Amino acid sequence: MAILGEDSLKKKKTEEAEQKKLEEQENVTWYHEGPPSLRDARLAIAQYSVPRARLRLAKAREEKEIPATQRNARRQETYKKARALTIESSQIGDTRPLSFCRFSPNGKMLATSSWSGLCKLWSVPDCRETTTLRGHNVNVGCIVFHPQATLTLDDSACCLASCSQDGSVKLWSLDSDEPIADIEGHAPYRVSRLAYHPSGRFLGTCCFDHSWRLWDLEACEEILHQEGHSKPVYDIAFQTDGALSATAGLDAFGRVWDLRTGRCVMFMEGHLKALLAIDFSPDGYHIASGSEDNTVKIWDVRQRCCVYTIPAHTNLVSHVNFQGGSGGHLISASYDGTAKIWSHSNWAPLKTLAGHEGKVMGADSSPDNHYIATCSFDRTYKLWAVEH
Repeated sequence: MAILGEDSLKKKKTEEAEQKKLEEQENVTWYHEGPPSLRDARLAIAQYSVPRARLRLAKAREEKEIPATQRNARRQETYKKARALTIESSQIGDTRPLSFCRFSPNGKMLATSSWSGLCKLWSVPDCRETTTLRGHNVNVGCIVFHPQATLTLDDSACCLASCSQDGSVKLWSLDSDEPIADIEGHAPYRVSRLAYHPSGRFLGTCCFDHSWRLWDLEACEEILHQEGHSKPVYDIAFQTDGALSATAGLDAFGRVWDLRTGRCVMFMEGHLKALLAIDFSPDGYHIASGSEDNTVKIWDVRQRCCVYTIPAHTNLVSHVNFQGGSGGHLISASYDGTAKIWSHSNWAPLKTLAGHEGKVMGADSSPDNHYIATCSFDRTYKLWAVEH
C-alpha cells in the first residue's frame, strides 16, 4: 500500500469494476421488438404445448406405477438390442462429404445433405436413391422433415426444409425435385442448422449473425429474431411439447428459451469450447449438448444445471440425438470417426459404431428404433440394425 499509494489502489478497483461490467454485458440477452403476429404465434404455441405437456406427465406417472423390476427388464432389452447393432448396408451418398442425415417420420425414407449442394432421398432399407433435390449452389448443412411428412401431410405440401452456407433456406415437397419456396432474410450469413417445431407450423433457423429466427410457415413471415449469444448460433432443438427451444452457440454456451413468453429460462455454462450439437430428450426435461471439447453434457431443465458430463470422444462431438423415452438411448457422432450409443439412465456406453473412414458428421435413429443412420466426411452413409 505504501508503494502503490491510495490513488493507484482506487484506480485498480475502478478498472476491475469496469472489466466485470463488460463481462456481464457480453452475456446480456437482447430482445428485438416482434410483429403483432408474434403474440398470436405465442398463443398458438401455448394452446398446442399445454395439452401435450399434460399427456406427457400423465404417461410419466403411469410409467412410475410399473414395478421397478419390469421397467429394468424392458430397459435391459432395449440396451441388449443397442449392443447387437451391426452394419446392415453402406451407400456412397455423393461426390462430396455428407453433412447431415434424417429419417422420415414413417421411417421408410432417409434424407441426406451434401457439400455438393445436393440433397437426396433414399428408400430404407434397400438404400435406393429416389429423389435428388436441386436448388442449393453451395454446401448444404442440414435437411429436416416436417413432423407429419409421410404420415398425414400431402406429398405436394411443404414436407422438407434445408439450409446452406450462403444463407439460403429452401422448402421442398416430396413430389418435385425443385424447391417450392425460399425463406429469405439470412444472407450473407451462413445458416448452419434448422428444426421444425413439433406442431409443424413453425421453423427455427440458426444464423451466423449471432441470432436464431422463428418463422411462421402459415403466415410466411419471420415472427422472432432472437439474439443472446455472443458468437454464431450453430444448432437448435425443440422440446417434444413445443413449449421450449434450446440453442447451442459457438460462444461455448447453450440457452433454453420459453417460446410462450420469449424469455431465456436457462443458461447452460460449463463447456470449454464451442457447442456444435443440442437435443431434447423425449422426457421433456433432459438436454444433451455436444462440444468441441470432446464431451457431451446432460442438463436438467428442472434443476437448471448440468447433471452429468460424458467424456464421449477423442475429437469434437458433431451431433447428438435422443431416441426413446426413459428406457431409450442417446447417440453421439464425432470427428474421431465413430458414433456411440449411451444408456439414458446412467449414461453408460452401450455400443461404438465404428466403420466410417472419415469424420462422422451426423446420426439419426428411425422412429421405430429399428435402424440408426450415420453419415460421414468419407461421402458414405451407413444403416445400422440388429442382426437377425
